[in-house]
Amino acid sequence: MKQSRDMKYFAASAHVSKWRLEVDCPIYPPIQFPTPGWRFKMKAASLPGRLVRSSQVCSSANVFRAFPRQRHGLQASARHSSTISDPPVAAPQIDFAQMSRNPDARQLHGRVVPASPSYFTGLPQFMDNLLELQTLLRKNETLPVVKPGQAPRVAWQTLESYRVTIGEHVRTSKYQKIIQILNRLNHIHPTLKTPEVIAAIEAHRRTIDPFSNKAKPITIDKFGRALGVGRRKSSTARAWLVEGNGEVLVNGKTLVEAFSRVHDRESAIWALKATERIDKYNVWALVEGGGTTGQAEALTLGVTKALLAHEPLLKPALRRAGCVTRDPRKVERKKTGHVKARKMPAWVKR
Repeated sequence: MKQSRDMKYFAASAHVSKWRLEVDCPIYPPIQFPTPGWRFKMKAASLPGRLVRSSQVCSSANVFRAFPRQRHGLQASARHSSTISDPPVAAPQIDFAQMSRNPDARQLHGRVVPASPSYFTGLPQFMDNLLELQTLLRKNETLPVVKPGQAPRVAWQTLESYRVTIGEHVRTSKYQKIIQILNRLNHIHPTLKTPEVIAAIEAHRRTIDPFSNKAKPITIDKFGRALGVGRRKSSTARAWLVEGNGEVLVNGKTLVEAFSRVHDRESAIWALKATERIDKYNVWALVEGGGTTGQAEALTLGVTKALLAHEPLLKPALRRAGCVTRDPRKVERKKTGHVKARKMPAWVKR
């Protein structure tokens, strides 16, 4: 490749040594840099004048080339060239000799030590809590435990509340690890629980215990009536039960007028029929909402609650008859693209 004196760019070869870089070219004298480098192309006008004047003319034939010459021109453009040979430094080195002479300099180079090793994890507060509970479980895992059904019922803190408490977004799977350890600690015999275990359980207990809420017992008024309320689907029934000869009025109508289906009539007074008390009590009920089936089954639960106020010992028999527990099922909504809630249109091949 021909080179002229008035060309602005020149190709240089680098001789790489441990502390020195020699750049050789046929036009300009060699340049010495304090750090290793590489073969590059630079703008001649950008070279410092003192480096050019203090250098000696050298021959390009006797200089070792760190990289072979490229047949095709791979020289960089002017905007990509640079005369900076020193690599950037992330932070200045600490002069320990100066620190020993000047005690005040130690404060300038002080590094903050994290309060916990979990600082370097994604969830430091959660990890500290988990490790603390695991250590507590290892210390108390040999203590006797109660049977699964005899452990005290505890409502643990919800996931949303736990996230607000520690200020971190904890996943559900990770929070389940906390709950598993707490359940294991809660199964320790109450008389053998250490203060640390009790404190850990109280720290994760919900502020309002839902298990402490108990339903108020149904009382009998001065007229001998007991009021029971039942619900089914979107229907609500209120039934007043009083000792009598077996009369039933629903919204001011007889049982036959209120329910046309025989199945609905049996459902309305099923609690009295299952316990053979049809001819011993009178029922006066108000029902609203929903259809006839929902109203009849809501009336079943209402009559059951009122009957238990008169005769609490009938609860096992009524439970076997399926009258004590409310039916939680509701109508399933219709889906888009379905004929009904689950029915799909007939498949047509073409």
